[in-house]
Amino acid sequence: MKRSTARRLDKTVVLSATLALAGKAYHVPSQPFWDALVVAQPSLMLIFLSVAGIFGVLTPFESWQVRSLADRSVTMRRYILSSFGKLLELSGDIEPPLETGDLALHVWRKRRTLRHPVRGVLKRLGTYRMSTYPNTRSFTPARGVGVVGLCWKEDCETAFDVEPLAQELTTEEEFTRYVEEHKHRWVMNLTWEEFKRVRHRGAVFATPIRNGRNRFVGCVSLDASHGFDVLNRTEVWEEMTALSLYIGREEFECI
Repeated sequence: MKRSTARRLDKTVVLSATLALAGKAYHVPSQPFWDALVVAQPSLMLIFLSVAGIFGVLTPFESWQVRSLADRSVTMRRYILSSFGKLLELSGDIEPPLETGDLALHVWRKRRTLRHPVRGVLKRLGTYRMSTYPNTRSFTPARGVGVVGLCWKEDCETAFDVEPLAQELTTEEEFTRYVEEHKHRWVMNLTWEEFKRVRHRGAVFATPIRNGRNRFVGCVSLDASHGFDVLNRTEVWEEMTALSLYIGREEFECI
């Protein structure tokens, strides 16, 4: 249950009890109706008054949801860290070895913005790596932009070996010429400035997060400076898919 839903339930109970008390005070729908009801249930007005006070002050549904959310957040964090640990173990086969903090796991969610009020963009909710360096760079891709944007557009698992492309395209002229000769898809629909900002992540993988109606609502991505061939294997995809399914069931509440 979402916190907003729990809050609405508390308010609905308070409102219902208050309306019942007001109806009794103003004889709505009629005085004989309330007289008969009170005779049948003498403690009914006391119950309404108690319910209004308890739900108005203690908000039990919302309080229960907050406690439940805290427990679920701990469980979610353990699950993500467990998945990240398995991915770190799988990345141990990469040569030359990745530096500490290189491998990173990201969780993205689709959000509407003023610039993209209809389709929205992907916003990063969380990043998991073994150190605070390198710092995560700002990136909020639209549909079809970057590996995560392509994952959104194509609604399927997406991977890209960026390392050889980054070595080949070192200037804006080379980048422009490459785009003219090939399709924008082969540079992940990025502009030169965007490409410069993300090209240091040489191996990138993304898998969709879907809601209960099987609609794309975000994705899980994994990236490293190199090692595409090692990471592009079934064990990695299975771990990322399992994590995306778990996050989708929780509707991002515990990230």
